[in-house]
Amino acid sequence: MIIKQAQEVLKTEADGITNLINKIDENFIQMIELIYQSKGRLIISGIGKSGLICQKIVATLNSTGTKSLFLHPVEAMHGDLGMVCPEDIFLAVSNSGETDELNMLIPSIKKIGCGIISFTGNINSSLAKQSDITIDVGVKKEACPLGLAPTASTTAALAMGDALSVVLINKKHFGPKDFKSFHPGGALGQRLSLAVSSIMISRNNTPFVIENTKMINAVIKMDEYNLGFVLILKKNTDILSGIITDGDLRRLILDKKSFTKSTVNQIMTKNPQTIYKYTPVSDALNKMEIFQITVLPVVDESGMNIGAVHMHDIFGKGTLKF
Repeated sequence: MIIKQAQEVLKTEADGITNLINKIDENFIQMIELIYQSKGRLIISGIGKSGLICQKIVATLNSTGTKSLFLHPVEAMHGDLGMVCPEDIFLAVSNSGETDELNMLIPSIKKIGCGIISFTGNINSSLAKQSDITIDVGVKKEACPLGLAPTASTTAALAMGDALSVVLINKKHFGPKDFKSFHPGGALGQRLSLAVSSIMISRNNTPFVIENTKMINAVIKMDEYNLGFVLILKKNTDILSGIITDGDLRRLILDKKSFTKSTVNQIMTKNPQTIYKYTPVSDALNKMEIFQITVLPVVDESGMNIGAVHMHDIFGKGTLKF
């Protein structure tokens, strides 16, 4: 009975998020453009459980390049409104859209000159009517059996906040270097500051075969090391010639090419992207992002392979938490 109840809660909350997908419309686009073009901050306000969701959204936005501030509606009416500027955008979060403390604040925000956005489960509410842009975050039902405690509704609002944050990351071209500058004391920030040599897979632990090796033998080598790639070296040297990854194998299978007849030279990516051992890890991650790859061979100035760095190594093979 306990397991079934817990599963029902998770299903209800998952459905609440899934149903938001079809609610992403022109209003969402207008919201993104309004915030992106703003010269000020995104002021986010809510009370109770919604207020807690607001604080999490603010934390995510600030850490990913969008200047944000949480404003408590009651404190705002008692002096904190002085921190709001005309250049700011105001985002109000209320499932019912009838939160008195929040709705009483809106006229003062309008008087300052801020654009007003609302996240609400009631698009016909007082809050929605006072907003320039309304984002529907409504859910069919709460996970709470009484239908009283905010559960699925707060999860939905939080998920929409994540959608807002991530789209702004892409819109602003916010990259790993930027993330590092905002997280200098965190585990990821520290790791991104290291040199590639500190985290790379050493030459002795890197799978490789020489040019013209049969593909079947390359696959055996890949399976032996279980790293998702194999490097191709020129014969009798350690000069890097190419790389084959798991993705190349999938394409090989889809093209219905024979493992027994193919050689690595026919399949490999020639002259792949590489990195030097003294390069900062943040640069390696940037290169992976730009070229949509997950592994970089490490070479010296003469092109000799001395190892490889995998995205899993950058993120600590799951030891880093966000």
